[in-house]
Amino acid sequence: MDNKLKQDGRDDAKVDLNDPAEVAYAAEQAGVSPDDYKTMAKKSGSSSRKLIAEYISSHKGDS
Repeated sequence: MDNKLKQDGRDDAKVDLNDPAEVAYAAEQAGVSPDDYKTMAKKSGSSSRKLIAEYISSHKGDS
């Protein structure tokens, strides 16, 4: 379970794909829709913001 009292930065490195607000924010930062972000995150096989961003940038424009 996500402990909102911990403030050590570990939580910022990953995206909780079950939290619509977190997905919406990450998607906005990545320049894609929340639905596309979730799809690409699942395809990347990771919840790491960095790895998802790398996957998105390498697959942007793919159909």
